[in-house]
Amino acid sequence: MLKAAARNNARLDFKDIGGRSLAVLSFTEAGRYRATAYLNADFEVVRVESRYPDAVLGEVDAVTTYSGYRSFNGVMFPSLVQQKVDGRLVLDLIITKVEPNVPASMPVPDNVRNHAERVTTDKVADGVWFIAGGSHNSVAIEMRDHMVLIEAPLGDYRTLPVIDAVNKLAPGKSIRYVVNSHHHFDHTGGIRAAASTGATIVTQARSKAYFEKLLSAKNAINPDALSKAGRKPNVMAIGDKGQLTDGKRVIELHRIKDSIHTDTFLMAYLPAEKLLIEADAFTPGPPGAKPPAVPNANNVNLVENIERLKLSIDRILPLHGRVVPLSELYASVGKTAPR
Repeated sequence: MLKAAARNNARLDFKDIGGRSLAVLSFTEAGRYRATAYLNADFEVVRVESRYPDAVLGEVDAVTTYSGYRSFNGVMFPSLVQQKVDGRLVLDLIITKVEPNVPASMPVPDNVRNHAERVTTDKVADGVWFIAGGSHNSVAIEMRDHMVLIEAPLGDYRTLPVIDAVNKLAPGKSIRYVVNSHHHFDHTGGIRAAASTGATIVTQARSKAYFEKLLSAKNAINPDALSKAGRKPNVMAIGDKGQLTDGKRVIELHRIKDSIHTDTFLMAYLPAEKLLIEADAFTPGPPGAKPPAVPNANNVNLVENIERLKLSIDRILPLHGRVVPLSELYASVGKTAPR
């Protein structure tokens, strides 16, 4: 923190806070964060308030406190570090040992150094493409005069290349709807990027207000695609069941009931193509892998919902992993898939 303050020509003030005179350093690391640090009478950092960009929240506040300073091998160091992000405790660290100036070699792995976002588009049915190439998948569906994208994950860095790839699949047909499977951050990180294009965000009804709040947040520190576009996002709610249709193709959207993963869980079903699109309820293992000795509760729940809804499915397009026949899901719970 002190190096960052020096590097960015921090402003220094002295303030009486809680009966103590504290030195206050304020600075901005351009494009990364704004920070205010508080130092005690011994000029030890006791608190840092920072604000930085977040793929889901737009911008987020973090407060880090350092306390219990004592000498470790001649170096004054805090024995307790706590951090709250967006008001939630995310770090509670007790330090019992400090070794100063220990040589540390931390080479960047080649796969990290040479990483480039990879997007693949595999046609799985007429007008349906499985969008893969990374840890999180999406699915593009062609309608009469527009496209529907299922899932906008991770952040601008993933979703914008996915959108570019989808725009090339059916020239002249832009993405009108982006369906979100659930609110977990890895599956919502690209929602702001999707909204920047003017697409309507489709989510489960109980998440609608939350998404409207997320999409109204500003990002001025390092403006993302939505902040740059300046659009007013549209959010469409789906209850237990809904559909998107162009009069010919139907995309059914169902809430996965009684899930232990989340209560606002949507899956998409294409009845004509007998395709199911889902995230996290079932992630296929490697080809040929043996079913687990104890069935995964999420897998069991997905089977129960498929049977409750009487869905006729040939293949599953998971938003993690590979396209598989329905039989792999059933095998994972020790059952035989219906014919």
